[in-house]
Amino acid sequence: MKKTFVFLVLGSFLLLVSFIQQEEVLDIVLLRKLYASGDVSKWPKPHIDDQVRSGFADIGVLPKVQYPAYNPYSKEKETLGKLLFFDARMSASKQISCSNCHDAQLGFGDGKSLAHGHGRRVGKRNAMTLYNVGYYTSFMWDGRAATLEDQAILPVQDTVEMHTDLSTMVRHIQEIDGYKPYFSAAFGTEEVTAQRIQYAIATFERGIKSYPSKFDRFISGNEKALNDTELLGLHLFRTKARCINCHNTPLFSDNKFHNDGQTLYGTRQEDFGHYHLSGKQVDIGAFRTPSLREVALTGPWMHHGNFPTLRDVVELYNLGNPAPIQRRVQVDENTRPIHSPLLKKLNLSKDEVDAVIAFLQALSSPVQRRIAQPVLPD
Repeated sequence: MKKTFVFLVLGSFLLLVSFIQQEEVLDIVLLRKLYASGDVSKWPKPHIDDQVRSGFADIGVLPKVQYPAYNPYSKEKETLGKLLFFDARMSASKQISCSNCHDAQLGFGDGKSLAHGHGRRVGKRNAMTLYNVGYYTSFMWDGRAATLEDQAILPVQDTVEMHTDLSTMVRHIQEIDGYKPYFSAAFGTEEVTAQRIQYAIATFERGIKSYPSKFDRFISGNEKALNDTELLGLHLFRTKARCINCHNTPLFSDNKFHNDGQTLYGTRQEDFGHYHLSGKQVDIGAFRTPSLREVALTGPWMHHGNFPTLRDVVELYNLGNPAPIQRRVQVDENTRPIHSPLLKKLNLSKDEVDAVIAFLQALSSPVQRRIAQPVLPD
């Protein structure tokens, strides 16, 4: 009798385990059907905070890049912009080009924690990738450039970067006869101006778009494009992990500024970010949300480049960044950073962290864009 009872209990337990396992399999199968349906309305509802709901747009496939009416696309302008992008003669030393900090082989970053410029001077921030920059609504980590055209010449004038002024930049290019036919083809005359240089470089940069990722192929109907771990990561990204609150839209960025506790208050790397533009205390330590497309290629991460792995980044958010200001630091209440209420402890398990990381890696193209340095005019 006792043996029969034990066997019945054991059998019931095994059936329960089998049922749970089947349910888990059914869940992942269902998620696969929903997310790969090609219909965003069928996806599970994202877990977003009330403050995010207004104007929220879900992740998806990138649309076609839009060129502004004041600087429409032309092949000739793009060709000129590419030459100027790679031309170190734009700088004071004639040794530093845009491509020094935005290398196509390094995810259009430079692979360094902090960017290096004129005379090997070290900048204060990590070089942002130029991948998909045509979709941004503001530029630089702090948003100090309103347009891509403005962004194109800010490094030229920065004393740490290319260390020159616009008139010197223009003169350097004017002195190169080989540029005359390129300016003529792009703008109708051989005249070299700062604005023409801006417009040409911006036109080239708007074309730096990543190739379709595994994620793009998956949500477009290829059910096998993501494995189970990556699919779980996608679902966590939009739900429990709360990434979707800031990393939304097809760009995987809300194009806004948030303080996620990375001010590095009271340290040598202290950086108030967007506050330097707005002057508002709420913007102390606020930085623009970077796109997560090609994120596996663009390390080290954060505006300060202090995170060498994606796991470091995910674990920081998993903990909710519990100590954004070191205890030993004396805080001036007028400049106390106000951390975003979106920053919360997540309680992700190790397997869930692994899944989120796997999904982030699936946002990167399997093949990087290869842009060879062109033969420059002389």
